[in-house]
Amino acid sequence: MADYSIAVDIGGTFTDVVLRHSDGRFWVDKTLTTPHDLTEGFFGAISAVLGKANVSAEMVDDVAVHATTVVTNAVIERRAPKAALLVTAGFRDVLAIRDECRSDIFDNQLEVPEPLISIDLTYGIVERTRADGTIAAQVDRQSVEAVAKELAANGVESVAVCLLNSYKNPANERLVRQILQEKCPGILISLSSDIAPQMREYPRASTTALNAYTAPIVKPYLEALQHGLRRVGFKQDLLIMISSGGVISSDVAATSPVRMIESGPAAGALAAAYYAKRLGLDALLSFDMGGTTAKACFIQNGTPLVTGTFEVDRIYRFQQGSGLPVTMPCIDLIEIGAGGGSIASMDKLKLLAVGPQSAGSNPGPVCYGRGGTMPTVTDADLALGMLDPERFLGGEMALDEDGAQHALARLGQDLGLDQHQVALGIYKLVGESMAAAIRAHATEKGVDWRGVPLLAFGGAGPVHACYVAELLESSTVIYPPMASVLSAFGALVTPVRLDLVRSELTSLAEMNWSIASAHIEAMSQEATRALVKAGCAAGELVISVLADMRYRGQHNELTVPFPSDLIVRRDVVEMKHLFEQIYHRNYGVKLDDLDVEIVAWRVTANGPEHQGSRVEPAKVATTVRNQTRLVRFPGGQSEVPVYSRSALKRHEKLNGPLVIEERETTIIILPGWNVEVDDNGCIHAIRG
Repeated sequence: MADYSIAVDIGGTFTDVVLRHSDGRFWVDKTLTTPHDLTEGFFGAISAVLGKANVSAEMVDDVAVHATTVVTNAVIERRAPKAALLVTAGFRDVLAIRDECRSDIFDNQLEVPEPLISIDLTYGIVERTRADGTIAAQVDRQSVEAVAKELAANGVESVAVCLLNSYKNPANERLVRQILQEKCPGILISLSSDIAPQMREYPRASTTALNAYTAPIVKPYLEALQHGLRRVGFKQDLLIMISSGGVISSDVAATSPVRMIESGPAAGALAAAYYAKRLGLDALLSFDMGGTTAKACFIQNGTPLVTGTFEVDRIYRFQQGSGLPVTMPCIDLIEIGAGGGSIASMDKLKLLAVGPQSAGSNPGPVCYGRGGTMPTVTDADLALGMLDPERFLGGEMALDEDGAQHALARLGQDLGLDQHQVALGIYKLVGESMAAAIRAHATEKGVDWRGVPLLAFGGAGPVHACYVAELLESSTVIYPPMASVLSAFGALVTPVRLDLVRSELTSLAEMNWSIASAHIEAMSQEATRALVKAGCAAGELVISVLADMRYRGQHNELTVPFPSDLIVRRDVVEMKHLFEQIYHRNYGVKLDDLDVEIVAWRVTANGPEHQGSRVEPAKVATTVRNQTRLVRFPGGQSEVPVYSRSALKRHEKLNGPLVIEERETTIIILPGWNVEVDDNGCIHAIRG
């Protein structure tokens, strides 16, 4: 039996690592992220946790999993090497024109993010594929060779190829790739027919461009990690967490970095799903607040909601249509607010504002003492007494409380408030904005958010969760073991998985089963090859078939999962029934007089669950608990008891307000809440 497995999650501020033994024991560590070289923080975190457990790298003989923000960072910072886009002649403006969707139809000054690939590096290729997939014009080889010369002259390292209707027939795109490989050996090439073979030209081009833009950063990064792991003694190949909630081999991830965009947050949602099953909860809201952002995800029947499209690099937070669209399966996460490093300031109306700018890990919040000057959420939490300046990261990183107070006071001078009023304002503003975002997201998805328990994790999540729960009319907050590094833990309890999609617009009444079966078989084979490469046996895989469906004439579709034998039976009546069930659940109506059509087929391949996925309850400590601390809450201030989490016994009950500390985070229990510890080591805060 494999003994040790390890996972590393690199966030915007901290790098988290979890080492687990197959008997359920675990060791965790948390170090500052090193944005100048992420591999430095990666190996630093691994070295720290191995040293803490007195384990050598050679002893880690189970999986090594990695979740990272490297793709997101590259997009936000716009720091990738040169990438180019090849399109059908006459369509060079596809990224600039976008589509008709506007995040605010009444804003005449509406801004949109700049395309990742500029018009200067977008080239038209003479060719044409019709909407039905027939080739109207073969690729003009001379035009491609001319472009290849310009790519070499401009120092382009990566190319996206997105030709018209190539999702129906990829022949012309593949010929372009062949010519480029002959003329520009070593250049990275992303075909839309491989990356996002779906209808709708702009989202497909955007997704392919994003993949090509980030590939020159991600490929050498993953190769450096793999070589570094081998050098220090790891035997296993590195697995990468992807946005859809699974892990794949680093080789596959290197060619499809667009799949890694929501890598870390997806791992957190998977951990929340793990605890929903373990605790027997039909509904759960994951509340993940880290150093840079806060994200939430609804877990229903032990499974996180999944979407087929999402956006990155939004100009306006919470406004759909203000970012770059990505047509990739992704756990349905919503960015709900600021993180611990989010900067507080005075806006144009001379009101308090928090974010979206973040201090990150360098310089970080003022209290980190690393050169930060602008007050952040963490500075406010410290000033309110919610954090202990001497015990942050177990005392390894002392916080500068005076510096935080002075930074808050400077902001208060502009707002006409003292530093404590500013700190409390930051705390309340962050909570209110997160609760409002969760309500809006739940309403859009047809989910009743009222009373749903929260699972609080991330470095800052346990500090703010009780207040957010009050605003959401929830009476339960759950703080799992390893709350601060739960995303890394989630990467260890999720199986190998890959999601694929192929567009094929057809009505149920006119279903061509030979074409549908060909798509499903091709995707199943591709997924099987990728998962076998990640270490699975072909016989262990579970293949699921889904379809994006809509009523004829509608613009948006819903993803419908099918029973394993439905495709074999070719039962279109049951397919329509399943679609209408989901449609009614989302919109409250059924349109019986309209035909139903399929827009795309999807295949999900899952490997086996990891063995030893339980968590061994922590040993009961004998820490003396006689400390108190003055804490300022939204409802007033009081001297409250401070407990060490490791000292809490199973089924122990406490009354709030109180503070529960662990090395990597602090749990704040507001007045009016009671606490009980369960057999899993989870702390349950119950209101009233």
